Amino acid sequence: MKRLLICAAVMFGVSQAIFAAEKAQPVRMGSGIMTFDTVPGWGLSPEGKSSIGPTHGGVVVDKAGNIYTSADQGVFVFSPDGKVIRRFLEGDYTRLHDMKIRVEEDGEYIYGARNANAEGIKFNAETGAVALKLPFPKESGLDLKQFSPTAITVAPNGDIFLSDGYASNHIFKFDKTGKYLMHFGTKGNDLKQFNTAHGMTLDTRYEPPRLLICDRNHEPKGRLLHYSLDGEFIGEVITGLGMPTSASVQGDYVSVPDLHGRLVILDKNNTIMAVLGHNPDPSKRVNYNIPQDQWIEGIFSGTHGSYWDKDGNLYVQDWNVSGRIMKLVRVK
Repeated sequence: MKRLLICAAVMFGVSQAIFAAEKAQPVRMGSGIMTFDTVPGWGLSPEGKSSIGPTHGGVVVDKAGNIYTSADQGVFVFSPDGKVIRRFLEGDYTRLHDMKIRVEEDGEYIYGARNANAEGIKFNAETGAVALKLPFPKESGLDLKQFSPTAITVAPNGDIFLSDGYASNHIFKFDKTGKYLMHFGTKGNDLKQFNTAHGMTLDTRYEPPRLLICDRNHEPKGRLLHYSLDGEFIGEVITGLGMPTSASVQGDYVSVPDLHGRLVILDKNNTIMAVLGHNPDPSKRVNYNIPQDQWIEGIFSGTHGSYWDKDGNLYVQDWNVSGRIMKLVRVK
């Protein structure tokens, strides 16, 4: 009898999840040319459940349109319609806090920052074969008590930038073979300092490209900064963004997830064009512990990663105990 009751409870839970997925309707968000519709149930299992486990990572899209998202247990690859087509689990693939993808001569590669494992990593996007590891560079002469990389990006010539955002707030520069070149940045709240250099990308909206850095906890409000590829301060891009976690550039636009439960889109002038998924409940912002049965369609809780596909659609990941990734379809 006890077993029957357990089975019935499980089936009821599955039925509830399926019913919730089926009854959810797309939610329209944004404004003007940056208007999007959500895709209810995207990325969930056939039973309507998240299958990727807790998320505290990023999102990238390969040239074929497949979507990669990093979770605590590894990297999951989805087709554009939301089905898991392959996985890279455990070992070198756990806790990739940030990811970038790059087409190189011999294939596509994912670069990742592993904050809990104190390293950067590069692996083949199709096979998972590890091509390079970037541990703390002793050649820097620094004596750090902790090394906890949160962001990674790659220059056009292959130089790699790795941000120690959860520790020293230094940004380390390596050449494409992993040779240490230099570092810059210190922790603090002054103009040229970082208070959690949490996210970073190559800002290709400008020529020459430059680093766009998410200074998440800078007081009084989070901000974005520009630095040259030689580590020289260029200027503040925008302030008052709450807790910006990462940035993704497509054309003249950049999407910036905010841990307060929203995603901001900026144009080339760094003017806010749209705010997506804003959470009106302060108790559910910057909140990792929102289980799947409390997710609300079109409302975010701890936006952490985002990426554009070739059609201008967005894929957004929440920092979330149940593992949440969402697809937002651009309204033409």
